[in-house]
Amino acid sequence: MALHGWMDVSASFQFLVDELPPTWRVLAPDWRGYGDSSRTSADCYWFPDYLADLDQLLDALVPSGGVDLIGHSMGGNVATLYAGVRPQRVRRLVNLDGAGLPATTPERAPRQYARWLDDLKSGKRLRSYGNHEEVVQLLCGANPRLRPDFAAFLAQHWSEPDGDGRLRLRADPAHKIGNPTLYRVEEVIAIWREIVAPVLWVTPDQLDRWHEFTATAEYRSRLEALSSVEFATVTGAGHMLHHDQPRAVAALIKEFLER
Repeated sequence: MALHGWMDVSASFQFLVDELPPTWRVLAPDWRGYGDSSRTSADCYWFPDYLADLDQLLDALVPSGGVDLIGHSMGGNVATLYAGVRPQRVRRLVNLDGAGLPATTPERAPRQYARWLDDLKSGKRLRSYGNHEEVVQLLCGANPRLRPDFAAFLAQHWSEPDGDGRLRLRADPAHKIGNPTLYRVEEVIAIWREIVAPVLWVTPDQLDRWHEFTATAEYRSRLEALSSVEFATVTGAGHMLHHDQPRAVAALIKEFLER
């Protein structure tokens, strides 16, 4: 099962799937509030809900035995937590730059709650676009390594008519509302220690500013919690490594899962 990242949709995996063996069965759901999935009735999205969604999806689609999980970014974080919470359900895990978040301290909690309250009051909006070419420009602006044909494909799947003659992204704006709770590294490490599945941890060679914390000694110490892990770096790729180098990423996954 392939799990997409934040502000993304399941079709984002198409270029990677095209490079995998055609006999493989790859399930790629849209997380709640993305793509074809329904939006939540709550004010914002809570990370534990993604774990519950994955748990119920697997119960429905793969009711018994272990599964192979491939997760990118937020999807990689969910998959890695799930592998520790439900270790008997995950056979092998591929984490595609699902690094987690920088460490936080309790002193940050008042500001975190205040920001959340402010976001709930003001709400969040996503801009609209006049046509698919504008969506293509958005995608290429965010990732200068993205191939034009890939961008054109993604624009068709990332956007939909907004009812006023324009296009909107296929994502609930409430995803932009930050959660009130802090990212607790100690809890994450405790969950990672429960993982029994072999893990392939794939990162790009070009870090963006949001992932600079992964180059610190503190972050490297977190990875020591993984008992069976191998690391791979994809050259010529940024955070969207399955867009930038789908063939190289697919080769790593194929070798790992067929071993």
